[in-house]
Amino acid sequence: MVELIHQYVDESRLRKDIEYTAGFGALSDCKGNGRTVLTGTDANRDARQYFVDRLEDAGFGVRVDAVGNIAGRWEPNGIDSDADPVAVGSHLDSVVEGGIFDGVLGVYAGLESVRAMQDAGMRPTHPIEVVAFTEEEGGRFSDGVLGSSVASGNTAPDTALAIEDDTGVTLAEALEQIGFRGSGVVDALAWDTWLELHIEQGTRLEATGVPVGIVTSITGTVRSHVNIVGEADHAGATSMQNRRDALAAASELTLAVESIANDVVSTTSETAVATVGQHTVKPNSINVIPGQVHLGIDIRDVETDAIDEIVRRIRSRIDHIEAEREVCITYSQEYEIEPSKMSSRCIEETEAAAARVGTETLKLHSGAGHDTMQLTDVTDVGMLFAPSIDGVSHSPLERTTWADCTEGTKVLCQTLGKLARSS
Repeated sequence: MVELIHQYVDESRLRKDIEYTAGFGALSDCKGNGRTVLTGTDANRDARQYFVDRLEDAGFGVRVDAVGNIAGRWEPNGIDSDADPVAVGSHLDSVVEGGIFDGVLGVYAGLESVRAMQDAGMRPTHPIEVVAFTEEEGGRFSDGVLGSSVASGNTAPDTALAIEDDTGVTLAEALEQIGFRGSGVVDALAWDTWLELHIEQGTRLEATGVPVGIVTSITGTVRSHVNIVGEADHAGATSMQNRRDALAAASELTLAVESIANDVVSTTSETAVATVGQHTVKPNSINVIPGQVHLGIDIRDVETDAIDEIVRRIRSRIDHIEAEREVCITYSQEYEIEPSKMSSRCIEETEAAAARVGTETLKLHSGAGHDTMQLTDVTDVGMLFAPSIDGVSHSPLERTTWADCTEGTKVLCQTLGKLARSS
């Protein structure tokens, strides 16, 4: 029966759930289909409640943990409830003005996979849990993947709950306000395996015409914060040779980050990237020489050595700029996630599942971070990609065809079914 369950995946049912969820936090004044669903908002509450309702409709037991992670458990009568669960899912939150597929596809593909098993009459030997993690995007309370970091034991629940947004509201308070602060912890250490289907957010699948990607690794990420202090002064009365311009120093560093990354790509690792994505200037007045600038730098690669090399060279360049321009520069690095590799077991099962479905696949790495990367040290993990049209994501223009959503779900369903029937 496992060989046939992908035939029971219902595209219309999957599409209905994704389109309905798109209505929560929907944007009415943009091109495309956009939504803003930040953790703890009314839109987030509505998206969560819709998911809980669908889980209960499908016969799942539902629990919400202390940080708002939602886990639905399918445990048909007669199976060993002590067997390690097989888990699947993603997230329901979005970036500001994001798309409708990011995260949501993975949540409802997981649910649809189980509904297909139910329709096929398949009985697993392991319980199956479908999970929606809290604050994957980091749009309000964190740098991202917060709920999964709690589930993996990498972050203590109390630490997560105490995080404040820009207005001083804590995660605990926000979850309480929407009725989704539960108790305990969704424990990923108890899972036999974890699977996630996500949109690619790149162009490799589209360029090759392949409908399903099998992820082999997820890039590590270092996020650095650089503060540059010069001297604010009159733009007209201060001579060029007497300036300590913090923005000029920041501009030089910004270009240096780009140059360093390009050099590392050509000499060390072609998958390395580095981005200056934040730039705050004070006093930010047209007739005042900038006295302070804050930069946020994002560095990623699948190889730790390449990340370390970029960081080393950026810090060396900071020392040079500081001396040359007579500014004071401080560097901090509070966010660091190692590159993560998918388990060979899950990769092999996904390849076998795709062959049973009759779907061509492409092995590739993920340049974006996902909840899955938080789980690699505590259970076997696997990840699949569906193509992104033009590679666009984190945008209302984010699109994946319903056919590709369905094809990815079929491969996910076959993989999940096989893992849930393993001894």
